[in-house]
Amino acid sequence: MQQTAYKTDVEAVDGLAQAYRDLSQEIGKVIVGQEEVVRAVIISLFSNGHSLLVGVPGLAKTLLVSTISQVLDLNFKRIQFTPDLMPSDITGSEILDEDRHFKFNKGPLFANIVLADEINRTPPKTQAALLEAMQERSVTVSGTVHQLPAPFFVLATQNPIEQEGTYPLPEAQLDRFMFNIPLDYPSYQEEIQVVKATTGKKDYTLEHIVTSEQILFFQQLIRKIPIADNVLEYAVGLATKTRPNTQMATDKVNNYISWGAGPRASQYLVLGAKCHAAVHGKYSPDIEDVQAIAKYVLRHRIVRNYKAEAEGINEEMVIESLF
Repeated sequence: MQQTAYKTDVEAVDGLAQAYRDLSQEIGKVIVGQEEVVRAVIISLFSNGHSLLVGVPGLAKTLLVSTISQVLDLNFKRIQFTPDLMPSDITGSEILDEDRHFKFNKGPLFANIVLADEINRTPPKTQAALLEAMQERSVTVSGTVHQLPAPFFVLATQNPIEQEGTYPLPEAQLDRFMFNIPLDYPSYQEEIQVVKATTGKKDYTLEHIVTSEQILFFQQLIRKIPIADNVLEYAVGLATKTRPNTQMATDKVNNYISWGAGPRASQYLVLGAKCHAAVHGKYSPDIEDVQAIAKYVLRHRIVRNYKAEAEGINEEMVIESLF
């Protein structure tokens, strides 16, 4: 599947939809269930966005990311975030070589897919180094800027239960994640399949479905997909409604939200809707595509107040009330 084989953008969208189906099928050899999670991660990758995976231990978050990196034929690095992790441990550092010249030794951030495992367990200084890499696609060491490979994705994991000894992610860094993707427990039947697959003989081999060049091509294709004015206005309106004490804010937002989503949410709602439409074979997104990815985009960009916590109102309830 070479990008030069596509004569028109319509053919290219069809190619993207087929690639998505092939990816989902290949990932399904390893990951049982979690179809929505897999779809959200693939959409964020093709939209050139980073994702935060939130779930309790043992839900195969690490396995999911490593599997995706294999079927995408990308270089993969895993970083276990700990309280003593320093910025140079992830960005790299300059060392003195045998000829007494300084040489830059690349850190694990120099990969196509970086799994930041338990990202909230590392201090703010290291989180800030990751923030630059996520936003600028580069790292600065000793005043020298080093470009990261393209494509570059950060897929971070976070445990929502044990919060002792953690450093909550600042809002500025949360805003750099395109999607916040929750992982839930598998169903009873799915867990039976998981246990059978993981306690028996491994009987699958993963194929490379999409290359890095094709991913870069599809990322540009997503931006070229047209969107109707009413759909774009709906997406921007969704983000605007989350801002309390503004003209478009709803009563539920004014009552339960302290801070709403910023303009980056509007951008990701549009990009995500375009990609959601494309992977399902549509050539232009509609309002249903915006709604399909809205929770992933808005969940981590709105801040509840004390009243919401006291009354058990979560972010998803507020987002659903906006539709």
